[in-house]
Amino acid sequence: MNRTPSSAAPAHGQTGAGHGAGPDSGPSLSNGLKQRHLSMIALGGVIGAGLFVGSREGIAAAGPSIVLAYAVSGALVMLIMRMLGEMAAANPASGSFSVHAERSIGSWAGFTVGWMFTALLCVAVAAEALGAADVMHQWFPGTEPWMWVLLFMVIFTATNLTAVSNFGEFEFWFAALKVAAIGIFLVLGLLAIFGVLPGTHAPGTSHLTGDGGFLPKGVDGLMVGLLASVFAYGGLETVTIAAAESKDPVRGVASAVRTAMWRIALFYVGSMAVIVTVIPWSAPSIAKSGPYVAVLDYLKIPAAGQIMNVVILVALLSAVNANIYGASRMAYSLISRGQGPAFFGKVSGGVPRRTVLLCSAFGFLAVLFSFWWPTTVFQWLLNMVGAAVLVVWGFIAVAQLRMRRQMEREAPEKLVVKMWAFPVLTWVALAGIVAVLLLMLRDDNQRIQLLFTGGFGVVLAAIGLARKRTLGKGAGPAGQ
Repeated sequence: MNRTPSSAAPAHGQTGAGHGAGPDSGPSLSNGLKQRHLSMIALGGVIGAGLFVGSREGIAAAGPSIVLAYAVSGALVMLIMRMLGEMAAANPASGSFSVHAERSIGSWAGFTVGWMFTALLCVAVAAEALGAADVMHQWFPGTEPWMWVLLFMVIFTATNLTAVSNFGEFEFWFAALKVAAIGIFLVLGLLAIFGVLPGTHAPGTSHLTGDGGFLPKGVDGLMVGLLASVFAYGGLETVTIAAAESKDPVRGVASAVRTAMWRIALFYVGSMAVIVTVIPWSAPSIAKSGPYVAVLDYLKIPAAGQIMNVVILVALLSAVNANIYGASRMAYSLISRGQGPAFFGKVSGGVPRRTVLLCSAFGFLAVLFSFWWPTTVFQWLLNMVGAAVLVVWGFIAVAQLRMRRQMEREAPEKLVVKMWAFPVLTWVALAGIVAVLLLMLRDDNQRIQLLFTGGFGVVLAAIGLARKRTLGKGAGPAGQ
């Protein structure tokens, strides 16, 4: 099944790498993902290692106000996902926001945001695989981390080389375990907060207003927590990429985006509220063991540390699997639109196997860089994609501003999902993105990432513009 909109859909069997093709044209990607897969992919995208592991830095910086930080950044992510859902439901494509940016802004925009997102996911594959290897090394200290990395990369490359339904099944069960874990955590936390869990008493607001108050480190601490929370939400975009390979992409993406709202509030904001209510934000156990293990230990849950290590391992492996998938589909979409080497644009068995191998190889090469040059080349890679998610969000917002008005004029029936209070909330989201960028400039480490990412973006944009001049209108087959 080809997921280009009907107005631009080529005939089946048309090769996809040549100029003049529609987005994602050519031998079709399969439609093997089911609605239950999409629902759990959306859930799994919300619950990641950034929540389980990275939240400790946010709590240390913001104290109880981390709840506010996650709520504010969550509201921004809700707006971004709503905009993306509007465009994805109207024009489903495996290139997602890259296709939308190309159509509404220009071929250089689709090229820039598409390849930046692909690079982000490939580097993330390396980082998540290394994190999973560290967990395994703790359990089996006689082994070498690279052995586990190699094993994980082989498994998930093989998974993504086969039918897309296999990827969907892996993500379904990974997400199911994460959802069960966070659900049990929230139930136990609420029971403890109300004092009905055996061995606990209701803490009231003592931990929220004591230990320095709700803002123990002032507004500056809240701002640091806000930055930490923003980047924890990365990964939600994958569901709009995956929806293009489902049997009913319009209904699938509409449903997934609509329900993503309460999931953000429940899993992120809810769990942060439970943590800082049950135990003091400054408890040494949070920094030592992580916030979730610290709470479970406080509640005297047996083997809490090992239970959370299993959940963290699943979250990391889920991210490896999803990032290989997302990177390969974005790369395939770019190549099928003539914005990459045509050799990698072949689809066989409904799967773009060459882009899967390309993205997996890049990810594994980045892992090797982490062993060979951890403080130079690998750090440069991390810095280049450190703020990439903000670039993606910015392009989504600008593309939605332009595409919405065009759809209202030409095809209002395609607006199955509508952005709230358009265009006011779109401009609010853009202002929020700019505010986060300005906050990054205040922090030395974040500033370095922002400069590297900015430089990478400028290089990609320059290449995209040069290609447009060289190839003329043929460089942007999916363009305006």
